[in-house]
Amino acid sequence: MAAKVTPLKDLTVLRHQIPAHGLVPNTSLQHHPLLIYRSAFPPSSSSSSALLASSIDTSHFHSTSHEVLGIARGKAKLCFGGEENEGRVEVVVGRGDVVVVPAGVGHRLLEDLEGGFEMVGCYPKGCNWDMCYGKPGEEAKIEGIKKLSWFERDPVYGDEGPVLEV
Repeated sequence: MAAKVTPLKDLTVLRHQIPAHGLVPNTSLQHHPLLIYRSAFPPSSSSSSALLASSIDTSHFHSTSHEVLGIARGKAKLCFGGEENEGRVEVVVGRGDVVVVPAGVGHRLLEDLEGGFEMVGCYPKGCNWDMCYGKPGEEAKIEGIKKLSWFERDPVYGDEGPVLEV
């Protein structure tokens, strides 16, 4: 059964470029923005119900893969770019939202606003993710972000969609 998605023409997409901060490169290397698809899966959709619970309570980033976060349940405040970065993005996300996190963008759960917040992190096929924390010794991993390819298909809409427009 195919998941019901918000028609592309009705989708609200937030785009954010986030400056590097310390050893967290954010969007400075590839210049692909953080993308937030608001209500990509309408509340009546059952597609999100199969997602697994996830908690990201420590700011981290991935150097080997971009990540897609699907919000399955509840509302939460997330931070992208690092809590001490003046250029950070703090945003409330809710069920049905999808967030495309480019490799190198720091991200963290700040607050579960309703209790029971659930989301899942997904990665492009064939990619293995790592955990980086902006610490000394990660410089070679950070340099590798420059060589990563971008999405060939939109993670929600396939052959068209916001991820292909950047």
